Amino acid sequence: MTAILGLSAYYHDSAAALVVDGEIVAAAQEERFTRRKHDYRFPQHAVDYCLAEARLAPEQLDYVAFYDKPLAKFERLLETYLAFAPLGFRSFRKAMPLWLSQKLHLPREMKRGLAGRYAGPLVFTDHHESHAASAFFPSPFDEAAIITFDGVGEWSTTCLGVGRGNRVTLTHEIRFPHSLGLLYSAFTYFTGFRVNSGEYKLMGLAPYGTPVYKDLILEKLVDLKEDGSYRMDMRYFNYCQGLTMTSRAFERLFGGPPRKPESPVTQREMDLAASVQAVTEEIMLRTARHVHRQTGLKNLVMAGGVALNCVGNGRILREGPFERLWIQPAAGDAGGALGAALFVWHQLLEKPRRPGGMDCQRGSFLGPAYSDDEIAELLDRHGAVYSTCADDDELCDLVAGLIADGKVVGWFQGRMEFGPRALGARSILGDARNRTMQSVMNLKIKFRESFRPFAPIVLREHVHEYFEMRPGEDSPYMLLVAPVAESVRQPIGAAQQRAFGIEKLRYCRSSIPAVTHVDYSARVQTVDRARHPLLHKLLSRFYQRTGCPVMVNTSFNVRSEPIVCTPEDAWRCFLMTDMDALVLGRHVLSKESQRRRVGEEDRRRHLAAFALD
Repeated sequence: MTAILGLSAYYHDSAAALVVDGEIVAAAQEERFTRRKHDYRFPQHAVDYCLAEARLAPEQLDYVAFYDKPLAKFERLLETYLAFAPLGFRSFRKAMPLWLSQKLHLPREMKRGLAGRYAGPLVFTDHHESHAASAFFPSPFDEAAIITFDGVGEWSTTCLGVGRGNRVTLTHEIRFPHSLGLLYSAFTYFTGFRVNSGEYKLMGLAPYGTPVYKDLILEKLVDLKEDGSYRMDMRYFNYCQGLTMTSRAFERLFGGPPRKPESPVTQREMDLAASVQAVTEEIMLRTARHVHRQTGLKNLVMAGGVALNCVGNGRILREGPFERLWIQPAAGDAGGALGAALFVWHQLLEKPRRPGGMDCQRGSFLGPAYSDDEIAELLDRHGAVYSTCADDDELCDLVAGLIADGKVVGWFQGRMEFGPRALGARSILGDARNRTMQSVMNLKIKFRESFRPFAPIVLREHVHEYFEMRPGEDSPYMLLVAPVAESVRQPIGAAQQRAFGIEKLRYCRSSIPAVTHVDYSARVQTVDRARHPLLHKLLSRFYQRTGCPVMVNTSFNVRSEPIVCTPEDAWRCFLMTDMDALVLGRHVLSKESQRRRVGEEDRRRHLAAFALD
């Protein structure tokens, strides 16, 4: 037996992943255990979970791998600070304490995290090699072109390459400070959202605007070539030397200072979002076409934070030259922990791969699970009022009926998802046909901006009936955006055509309005029996009852809080929101039946515990 622990830490979304004899046994982000969103600290809780899941002690590990090379990254930081000195001194002074105390001492930190009981080799993989390994090795392909897009690793920001058999080879790169990820984050910052967490909001805001600044971005900010390569004019950016993403020149170019967080979103922000999204999609498409010309391969795999831009991914699949596309579900830094472990197994130890018809990510359900007995003990301790279903058939019949009646249901089942998306294990579910469901979920349950769209889950066998996708198209990880099918759209009236900005939200666009964005798009998750047996049964019962194979699926959390991990987390979130029902395993709770109720003051106190972004 060969056990390999992969780690990512100290930058963003620290995580741990465990691979045993080539099989992905466990993986989790630290934030889920600490309840600190995007926790960057050493992933101690995630490490402890992975070892416990595999029933291994630290001394039984054969390798421990870290997802990048800290010394190379430190070199890049020093060279950048020196290039801009003395302008970068404030940023330098802020960054150095963590580097000098922890980041430059990774071997010590890793051994300490394993209680001093591991004496084996420590492997440090290149950041983009970790991303590439996480994209190719779990994929269902024997060979594929590879693209990794992110903010920055050591020096690389975009890499192209090829995966064949048990090897990944990166052949081309774009280097810092030129970065598609940092370009997108600069606009995230400028539109008033938090960098490294608000990029989803920017993507969701884009359809409300018009890309009126696209040509200006390509004229002033980005020199884009036909092959997808680019250079950025660094006069407009401040991330190399300052504590902000954009410069005064950027402000002059776009008509004023950045939007203040929590202030009203204006048409300028909507148009900026639409414009940078259009530029991002163009870069992604040109890059995909170029790597296809270079490799001639029919499959493409992707990872890195930009690979979570599911609108761009959808365009690559629909408009690009590749037949099949697979994206790592934990495409950001967290997935680097998994990539590092798989890189050691396949590339360094030269162990073979045997790809089949499906990927080997196991639905990305790689986190902890809790038994019905453990859940019942928690509910009894809290004095909760609940009923217990005898089997899955009874459970799915009951919950399908609740959702068909317009109830919002917290759904907590099996092993927790690895990655930023709730895929049906830690989800909030609702009726996609309900015209008020989007606003109710956003304002009364998620406590977030009303403009943000929700994703549909759909039975895979019906995906082509509701979305412009091929029959049986596989999208199990909610990483592709597709247009809603013409057959389910509703006619556009004159008032809708004149609607501008947020006013577009007022109008119903399809027979599944809760998951139809204002541009008739949807971030689709397909549900199949193999990966999602219980969720497939629930959705099938809902389809039998209503004739609709589509539901709303959003992550089980509130704004600025990580997705729930434990039954305790789910119980607390249920009490603090206007959720109608909670399903924990086979135990079902209704809000009306609970003796303990939470008032507005308690709710505000709870939300104040999190730094709203």
